[in-house]
Amino acid sequence: MFALWISLLVLHQGYSLVPVITVQFGEPATLTCVLPNKELSSRTLQWYKQRAGETLQIVVTLWKTTAPEYGPEFTESRLAVNYDKTFSNLTILRTVPEDEGMYHCAIMEWVHIEWSGTYLSVKGNSQRTSNYSVVQSTVSDPVRPGDSVTLQCSVLSDSESDTCPRNHSVYWFRAGSDESHPNIIYTNGNNECEKRSDTVKSCVYHFSVDISSSDAGTYYCAVATCGQILFGNGTKLDIDGTSLWSQSASVTVFLQGGIAVLSIIVIAFFIYAIKKNKCDSDNAAVDRQTTSGGLKCQQRYEDAWDYSAVIFTVMKTDNGAKRLQKVQRERRSMLL
Repeated sequence: MFALWISLLVLHQGYSLVPVITVQFGEPATLTCVLPNKELSSRTLQWYKQRAGETLQIVVTLWKTTAPEYGPEFTESRLAVNYDKTFSNLTILRTVPEDEGMYHCAIMEWVHIEWSGTYLSVKGNSQRTSNYSVVQSTVSDPVRPGDSVTLQCSVLSDSESDTCPRNHSVYWFRAGSDESHPNIIYTNGNNECEKRSDTVKSCVYHFSVDISSSDAGTYYCAVATCGQILFGNGTKLDIDGTSLWSQSASVTVFLQGGIAVLSIIVIAFFIYAIKKNKCDSDNAAVDRQTTSGGLKCQQRYEDAWDYSAVIFTVMKTDNGAKRLQKVQRERRSMLL
């Protein structure tokens, strides 16, 4: 559940519209939960509070026909709650530093639950805000895929009277170089608390990353302590060779495409040459057949001309009928 809490808060840092209410210490604070279109008759509305690193605490439960029921750690003397058809308000009459945290509104109807949340920030608690700071180390040189990099997050305190527990909850997340949503990394790391000087105390947390080409971006650590979330300044990781790899991949794809196109052209040329040779052979055969047929036709034409001349001559002589029959038989045998 704490991972969900910090995810909502991280997204509020510029990636999503999570409501945040800021009040001064001692002032009242009103939190609003917008209700769906239906009335509260068949449903239950509950307000929860959650501080950093802690579990959900029930603040109050609302029904339409009964009085509000407050949680064991909350009293009606400090809180006021009301609702109508469109919204429900939870008012803290006088805020104290411990009121800071995430407030959840849950609307339950049978097995269906609708959640919404608002973060309450209480200003003016100088003891909590000034004593702690989070500093991250930088990585000066670009790293290559396959390298192992250790990131460092230091929680500094300038107060000897440390009223908060030393076992901080530390979470790492990464904002990609393409400005994508941050990826939460659920780890507490390896903590080492050491005294850096007479006036400054330090808890150092390390996180090791095995670098791949997709790990470029800015890494942040978020430290939950004393009911607050403190964010580091970020450590930027530049991956060396990523652009070179992209260029090599592009050149490889280009060469493969060129080879494929050249292969298609060569295959098409061979197919054209084979078909052309076959076509030339077929045309030569046709030409030979046509020439031979033409000679035969010419010979037959000449024979027919001679045959007609013979017939014409024979018809002028005596005994023309007999000689004509003989000539016809001879010519038929020659033609056949």
